[in-house]
Amino acid sequence: MDLTTPQQPFAAPVLHGPDGTPYYLTPTPNLTAPPALYHPATPASVVHGPALAPTTVYLPAPPPATNPAPARDPWPARLLAGGVALGAGGLGIGYAVQAVAAAAGSVGGLAALGVGAYALAKTTGGGGGRGSGQGAVNVHVNVSNRNR
Repeated sequence: MDLTTPQQPFAAPVLHGPDGTPYYLTPTPNLTAPPALYHPATPASVVHGPALAPTTVYLPAPPPATNPAPARDPWPARLLAGGVALGAGGLGIGYAVQAVAAAAGSVGGLAALGVGAYALAKTTGGGGGRGSGQGAVNVHVNVSNRNR
């Protein structure tokens, strides 16, 4: 691709007026009539009549008074809600106690296995050294065949 030749024709020079308005110097077509200037239409004058004083003042009517319903104590609903809450609380406490018991049983079982393994390792023989089941008795046997 040849980059030495411009891809577009050169832009027309731009002159700026004293207020910064750009004027593009391009050839314009010949006009058959002088250009018309835009003049906005003047708005029609509004004629106001005499001010009218209100003859009556409108106030909204107050809401109708309603008699409150007689207050009833919904004791069956309260008893039912209390029973459900107590039952749910009891279930929660039961599950918590069961979980604590299971954890304690697991920990106790692991501790018992550990103690048993330790005791078994200390009482049986099999290895040399201290605590392997060998006593501290030194036995020396001297066998001779003199009576032959």
